[in-house]
Amino acid sequence: MPIIQVRDLEARYGDDPILKNLHMQVYRGEILAIIGGSGCGKTTLLRHLVGLKEPFAGRILIDGIDITSGDERSFEQALTKIGILFQGGALFGSMTIAENVALPIQEFTDLPPSAIATLVRMKMCSVDLGGYENHLPSEISGGMIKRAALARALALNPEILFLDEPTAGLDPVISAEIEELILRINHSLGITMVIITHSLNIILRVAHRAVMLDKSAKGIVAQGDPNELKSNCPNPVVRQFFNRQANLPRQVVWRH
Repeated sequence: MPIIQVRDLEARYGDDPILKNLHMQVYRGEILAIIGGSGCGKTTLLRHLVGLKEPFAGRILIDGIDITSGDERSFEQALTKIGILFQGGALFGSMTIAENVALPIQEFTDLPPSAIATLVRMKMCSVDLGGYENHLPSEISGGMIKRAALARALALNPEILFLDEPTAGLDPVISAEIEELILRINHSLGITMVIITHSLNIILRVAHRAVMLDKSAKGIVAQGDPNELKSNCPNPVVRQFFNRQANLPRQVVWRH
C-alpha cells in the first residue's frame, strides 16, 4: 500500500479550479518531487496533503487514514506521522533554535524537560547544528535556518517529510549541502519525502520519482524517473521544463 494516496482531488480558490481529478500515490521510503511551472498548483497540492486546506472534492489518505473525511481524532493521528519544512523556515524569531525544535515535542508528548532537551540536542546534531541550541534565528545563516527548521520537522520522528522549496534562496554550495542532508536522512531513517521544488539539482540528483503539474491541464501531465522524463518524455511542456542547466549528477537509487 502507498503511504500517501490522492484520489480524484479537486482544488479550488473561489470558483476557479486549480487541480481537477488528480490521482497520485507516494510510496514508502521514496523521495518524490512535485514539479511544474509557476501557478501549476504545487503549493496548493502541498497545502491539501498536509491538511491545511480542505479539497473541493476527492480524498487524501495518509498511511490509510482519510484526512479529508475522517473525524478529528483520525486527523490528529495522521498529523503525528508527518513533518513539514516550510519554505522560509517559519521559525519563531523570539525563541532560540532549541526552543523552536522543542515545540512539537512539548505539544504532543508528556516527556519531562530533561528528556526533551536530550531529544532536541539529538535532532540538532542530526542536521549538523550541534552547539547552536541557544542561538536566535536572527543570529544564524539562511542555510542554518533551513537545517533548524528541518530539525523541528524531525522532532516527532515522522514517517513522512514534506519539504517546500528546501534550497530556495541559498547559494549553490549551501544548496548542495542541504541536498546531501536530505539524502542522508532518507537513507539512514527511511523517511518518505515529498519535495515541492523547481530546482533541477534536487529533481535530477535527489528525487527517486517526479510528478509534474501543468497549469493548463490543471493536473498531472507526466510522472516517473526524472532522468527518463528529461530524456524521453514526448510532452513539450516537460521537455521545456527540463531544458535547463543542472550541474550535479544523480547519486541515488531507489526501488519500489
